[in-house]
Amino acid sequence: MHKPVKKAVFPVAGLGTRLLPATKVMPKEMLTIVDRPLIQMAVEEAREAGIEEFIFVTNDGKEALMQHFQDAPLLMDTLHKRKKLDQIAKINQVDLPSSALKAVKQAQPLGLGHAVWCAKHLVGDEPFAVILADDTVLGPTSCLTQMMAAYHTTGGNIIASCEVPMEETSKYGVFKLAGRDGNILNVAGLVEKPAPDVAPSNMTIFGRYILQPEIFAYLDQHETGAGGEIQLTDAMAKLINDQPFYGYVFEGERLDCGSEIGFVKAQIAFALKKPHLAAEIISYMSEKLKENIL
Repeated sequence: MHKPVKKAVFPVAGLGTRLLPATKVMPKEMLTIVDRPLIQMAVEEAREAGIEEFIFVTNDGKEALMQHFQDAPLLMDTLHKRKKLDQIAKINQVDLPSSALKAVKQAQPLGLGHAVWCAKHLVGDEPFAVILADDTVLGPTSCLTQMMAAYHTTGGNIIASCEVPMEETSKYGVFKLAGRDGNILNVAGLVEKPAPDVAPSNMTIFGRYILQPEIFAYLDQHETGAGGEIQLTDAMAKLINDQPFYGYVFEGERLDCGSEIGFVKAQIAFALKKPHLAAEIISYMSEKLKENIL
């Protein structure tokens, strides 16, 4: 029986520079996909997967992230007076118990590995998940739920994975593979953003992780890697020598909501899943396609 994963770390201290000027004041994670902020989608995914404690690694100017999951008495009072029952139900789904929501500041943007390290004292000696809110999956089952099912079988450390064209490996962390069994990859090594001619594969890291607490022994060293940052990939590459490590090829469409094109694709993809929007969107897109063709 593998120790259950009940805590998740959300690194949300980044500046979101790829989406400026939208993110100048608004945290990237508060940008909405149709009617839900990215951070809400990430937290909902974690809850569905059985997570009970939510740890935000945040920074100055990100107060809205915590506030989104806390009580809003004035808003709720107004909604009750106006008998907006549907809206009240939506708000109630968002709120988290104060005991379940934790925050720690990442004072300097020193990389994803550093962000995860900042949560060390809140994670403690337990396995934990890491969720990058701007990486989103559209599928029948959430990415982390799929990974949890695999974890119950394999234990160890599991990283979500997806295949990319070989020429794009320099954008991602890449797996060196020792074998594959269905959706589960046996990982022999990790390389951060390798050039296509030296990449060990085209199976890349996606922003969902299940990690054992021993990762902190390597993050404690604060060694810098690609971009002069403390890379989570580098710490995981060392942990591979000590513990079982797997990639999990999830089912669903990957959407990088931290880029302009990914953000637009996500709006369309998720809107098309809403029955009250789909028909009108399809009609509108068909008209626009005809205009562009002509």
